[in-house]
Amino acid sequence: MYGRPTRRKGNRSFRSLFILFILAAAVVFCWYGYLRFIPNGEMVEPAFKTEYPILIHGIEAEQGAIIENNEVKLPLAVLQQVLGKDKPIRYEQDSGSIIFTTANKVLHLKTDSLMATINQKPYDLTIAAETSNGTVYIPEGPIKELYGLQVEYHPDTGVVTLLSENESIQLAAAVPEKGAALRTEPTIRAPIVEKVPQSQTVRIWEEQDGWLLVQSSTGLVGFIQKKDVKLTNIEQVPGSAREPAFVAWKVLGNKINMTWEAVYERKIDTTKIGSMQGLNVVSPTWFEVADDKGTIKGKADPAYVKWAHQQGLQIWALFSNSFDPELTTKVLATVETRFTMIQQLIAFAQLYHLQGINIDFENVHTSDKANFVQFVRELTPLLHEQGLVVSVDVTPKSNSEMWSLFLDRASLGKVVDYMMVMAYDEHWAASPKSGSVASLPWVEQSLLRIMEEDQVPASKIMLSMPLYTRIWTEAKGDDGKVSVSSKAVGMDRVKEIIAEKKLTPVLDPAAGQNYVEYTEEGALKRIWIEDDLSIQARVALARKYDLAGVATWQRTFQTASIWKTIDEAIKKKP
Repeated sequence: MYGRPTRRKGNRSFRSLFILFILAAAVVFCWYGYLRFIPNGEMVEPAFKTEYPILIHGIEAEQGAIIENNEVKLPLAVLQQVLGKDKPIRYEQDSGSIIFTTANKVLHLKTDSLMATINQKPYDLTIAAETSNGTVYIPEGPIKELYGLQVEYHPDTGVVTLLSENESIQLAAAVPEKGAALRTEPTIRAPIVEKVPQSQTVRIWEEQDGWLLVQSSTGLVGFIQKKDVKLTNIEQVPGSAREPAFVAWKVLGNKINMTWEAVYERKIDTTKIGSMQGLNVVSPTWFEVADDKGTIKGKADPAYVKWAHQQGLQIWALFSNSFDPELTTKVLATVETRFTMIQQLIAFAQLYHLQGINIDFENVHTSDKANFVQFVRELTPLLHEQGLVVSVDVTPKSNSEMWSLFLDRASLGKVVDYMMVMAYDEHWAASPKSGSVASLPWVEQSLLRIMEEDQVPASKIMLSMPLYTRIWTEAKGDDGKVSVSSKAVGMDRVKEIIAEKKLTPVLDPAAGQNYVEYTEEGALKRIWIEDDLSIQARVALARKYDLAGVATWQRTFQTASIWKTIDEAIKKKP
């Protein structure tokens, strides 16, 4: 009799719990629906890091701009990020100098000054560059002119937008009558930073999960639902005005064939120079750095100039760093010393009617790599303005700090007209092992590495070939160890040795050269011979890769017939 009421109470409890569960589920479902389908209507101010934020492809940069007289100054670090290595801007803190370089122009200005020069001529600035809290800020004007960077300033929002020249941007128009909501995040629950009016255009920067990251005409950035816009057209950012590119001298229907003329203390007696068939450029070693102020010592000879021009030869005078690493560090360190050298080279070129300058910097600290590139960047446009060809000498790639690692071949190759690859000294004067000065496989590999790894085009590369070889001496000491020494000699001297000692050259297939050896005073003498065979094989490589031409170090190591050999090999049909 007493069990029935208890059961009724239990049923009521169960029903109550069930009803509560249903109500809770309904609340959760409604809340989920609210979150899922009911948009957030809250309007908020955009959250920027700085007063004048810089936006690049819809993303805010770490540093903001400075606005002066409604003109924009941009942080150097941001500009370097946007422009990249191909459009370099150099800042030198000690002097406050800022240097812009392009293929045709060098612009030099200083912080806190309206004075500037472009290609050494006055250039007007309306606002000055400045430093603030350790950051360098640069006026927008020269950046637009030289690099084509478009700078948009939106006074109402304070936003600065950077657009790269020739950039293509997809545009879209807002569809809803009440405007499209520009939200802080890609969700309808995110607050709104701006309502984009119907038909107003926005730039699309990226897409993710049905949302678009866009930038409105006010400069503000946010997310719009993809369904709320329709694609319109493509905006093409204009490029800066470009002067015609400098066209380096080229031999019509043929390759460049250059030789270096080593000039020491004596002037060259041109009456003793024989015919050099096919040669079209000479590079006398006339100029070198003399002191840490950038003074250049010159050994140019008007009589040699007259002779060369009478022979129909161009003169690309060589300029060296005297192979002095400490001196090189000092003269490359500042824009003042670099420009001092450049101005002297221009003056020498005008005085002696030169057609080019060949830069030969060797024995340089790796820490000076960037400074050397900067020097060439500043030098080249100014020499081009004078109609001068600019070439640079580089060694094959190796792990040698002072002779190879300091060379940024990729950057240099983008600036100069020609790059002479000095493909010799595979086995150098003090090499612990005898061997060829430039074996054929090593020469080919040296060329390929620069073309493939550094992307220097074949049309800019000249293969520099040795006209000398080394006589190696391998002598066994009392302790049984073999010591190795060498002496560099020219082609005629090797011919004399072969004739005197009645030697018969044999082909060394690994080196691609003829080879002889003999014994003298108990020591083994070994020579990998530079002759018609080795030169023809190297010129064939220049033809194989369609290089700009060949060069030879240096003329006085010649044998008279080698010029005809080079000329015929260059002109040989495939």
